[in-house]
Amino acid sequence: MNRLKIGIIGAGGIARERHIPVLLQLKHEAEVTAVCDINIETAKQAAVSFSQPHVTTDYREVFSRTDAVIICTPNKFHKEITVAALEAGVNVFCEKPMAMSSEEGKDMLETSERTGKKLLIAYHYRSMKESQAAQKLIEKQEIGAPMVARVQALRRRKVPGWGVFTNKEMQGGGALIDFGCHFLDLSLWLLGSPEPVEVTGNTYNQLSKMDGQVNQWGKVDNESFEVDDHVTAYIRFDNGASMLFETSWAANVKEDKEYVSISGDTGGIDLFPLEVNQAKHGMLLDSTMNWVPGEESPGLFQMQNFIDACRGEAELIVPAEEALKVQRIIDAIYESSDTGRSVQL
Repeated sequence: MNRLKIGIIGAGGIARERHIPVLLQLKHEAEVTAVCDINIETAKQAAVSFSQPHVTTDYREVFSRTDAVIICTPNKFHKEITVAALEAGVNVFCEKPMAMSSEEGKDMLETSERTGKKLLIAYHYRSMKESQAAQKLIEKQEIGAPMVARVQALRRRKVPGWGVFTNKEMQGGGALIDFGCHFLDLSLWLLGSPEPVEVTGNTYNQLSKMDGQVNQWGKVDNESFEVDDHVTAYIRFDNGASMLFETSWAANVKEDKEYVSISGDTGGIDLFPLEVNQAKHGMLLDSTMNWVPGEESPGLFQMQNFIDACRGEAELIVPAEEALKVQRIIDAIYESSDTGRSVQL
C-alpha cells in the first residue's frame, strides 16, 4: 500500500507533542514529506524525526509534495491555509477550533464540498474509547431519547501562559474557543447532532485581569489579558433537547473537572468516568464500565481515521458540517455575552 504523503504546517507544541508521535507510530501508512513553520529553526527541529522532508517557511510549498496536510497554526490562519490546501487538491486535518468565526468555517466547508477533498477538524474527545462506547450505548437506546446535556470543562487556575493562547487577534477567544469547544463537540455528537436554535451565554475574565493571581501554567500579563477565562451558556435545540454548559481556564474549584452527562427519557450516561444510570424493572440501576474496548490513544484513533478517509476507506469521525455547528454556538455565546440577549439561530 502506498503511504499517504503528509505535510505539517505549524511545527509548535501541538504538532511536536501530539501529532508527530502519532505519525511515527503510523509510519507504515503515512510519511511526512514536508514541514512548514514561520520559524525555520522550529521547522527543522520537527523535521529531524522523519526521513528528509522538505522544510520551508512558506506553506504553499507544502501542497505539491503532499496528499494531505495537518494545520497546527494559531486559529487566525486556519481558514486561509485550509482553503488554499483544498483548492490545491490536498486533504486537510485542521486543529480545533474550526476557525475564528462560523463565516470562515462556512467557507472552509463549502471549499471542501466543491473540491471533493477531506476536511477533518481535530476534536479528539470523540475518539476516546469511553466516548465511542457512550455513543454506541445511546445508539442502542440504552437511555432512550437524549434530552438534556450537562457539560463542565473546568481547570483550576491553568491559563496557558505561553504562545498566543491569550491573544484575541490570533485566537478569537480564550477558554471557550480553546478548551470548551472540545466538550461542545462531544456533547452535540452524543445528543445526535441536533440543530441549535437559541443560545444564551456569559463570558468572564475578571479573575485573570486581577493583579497578582496564582496561575499554574506560566505567567499571565493581567494588564493585557483580553480573552475569556470562564464561560457559561444555555443552549436549546430544534428537537427540544437542551444543554447546560460551563468551561473555564481559571475556575475557583477544588480540582479540574471534565464532565459530560446526557439524560434521556429512560436513563442517562455520564462521562468521565463512563457510567450508565437507568430505571428498569421497577428499580434504579447504576452501571460502571469494567472494561471498554478501543484504542488507548485518541490521537492515534483520530489520525488513523483521517488516513483511512483520505483513502476512501472510512467516513470522517468529525465531519466538517458538524464542526461548523460548534463554531456557530461559539459565535452565539460570544454575541449573547456582548449584547446581554439570547441569540436566535
